[in-house]
Amino acid sequence: MDGSTLPQIMIPAWVDGTLTPVEKLAAHQRGLRHLAVSVFVMRRGAVLIQRRALCKYHTPGLWANTCCTHPEWDEDPMACAHRRVAEELGITGLQLEHRGEVEYRADVGNGLIEHEVVQVYVAEAGDDMPMAPNPDEVMDTEWMDMDALRTAIAKDPPRFTPWLRIYLEQHAKTIFG
Repeated sequence: MDGSTLPQIMIPAWVDGTLTPVEKLAAHQRGLRHLAVSVFVMRRGAVLIQRRALCKYHTPGLWANTCCTHPEWDEDPMACAHRRVAEELGITGLQLEHRGEVEYRADVGNGLIEHEVVQVYVAEAGDDMPMAPNPDEVMDTEWMDMDALRTAIAKDPPRFTPWLRIYLEQHAKTIFG
């Protein structure tokens, strides 16, 4: 996807020090610092990761945390997290726990930069949690033990999104306690 067919979603980004609505692709092209949301769904110590659909405009086919997205302008981050987990994975009814805010900057390829101020949420899932991944968003899912995930990332980092690698390397204590 070349970006010209993307919906014009306005996300909160800082322009000249002021939080301003900016079109999502433009925020990434300009490397603007912007708001984001990340969700980690856990089950008995394992984390649900998703492999991004091949039609995604950046990092297609790479493994990421359960859900990562941008709130729309004036959208509450918790509401955004619930909305996108449902839209991407068909998961509803989670009790999301806010784990804090982290910031990172990463080159995600094709001249795009993610410079995100991220509200992080964690939820514990039961064994019977229904899931229906949207193929336009997600091509695969997997539950991975944290040690196995760290080993997989160390063995083959390019298979994983830059932000997932950053979360585990720099922010694991904030996210996972």
